[in-house]
Amino acid sequence: MKLVVRGGSIPAGYGVKSSYVDILADYFRPSGIEVINRSRHRETSFDGIWSFDDDITPFHPDILAIHFGVDDAYRPVYRSEFKENLVQMVRLARNLFESRIILLTSHPFENQYDCEMMNIYYRTIREVSVDLDCELIPSHTYWMGYLYDRNEKLADYLQEDDRYPNEKGHKIFAEAFINRIEKFLK
Repeated sequence: MKLVVRGGSIPAGYGVKSSYVDILADYFRPSGIEVINRSRHRETSFDGIWSFDDDITPFHPDILAIHFGVDDAYRPVYRSEFKENLVQMVRLARNLFESRIILLTSHPFENQYDCEMMNIYYRTIREVSVDLDCELIPSHTYWMGYLYDRNEKLADYLQEDDRYPNEKGHKIFAEAFINRIEKFLK
């Protein structure tokens, strides 16, 4: 079984030695699930469309995880463009292979304006997942529950540039992903 992750800076592991995708690869390897990371720093959902034939098609994934949003918001890619790009990626995948498709949000932000901006993109991800019957991993809400339960500060899980999680933050992403995906792997 192949799990392909396609996204921008966060799944690419920008600024960390081990990304959440690396953690997933180690976790799923004994189960025979090959995790392939086709994410790159500063790439947006436009790059996901433009490189679909090179980054996703050759692998014929059983599970395709699409994780864009933060780079789109800061580039900026308009919400309507972002939504259309996600829809196109999902439709391309469904036309080419029998993949289970997962859409992920990212982490919460402390700055009120960044938080409001990202929530627009997170709502868009949720809309696409509902409209096209994809799995949704609302990572940002998982993060909030994780931090609340442990009485921890968000800043302790982010790099100096708070668009990017540190290694501890990537562990939260991996935990959210594993908790969600194991439900349909059984």
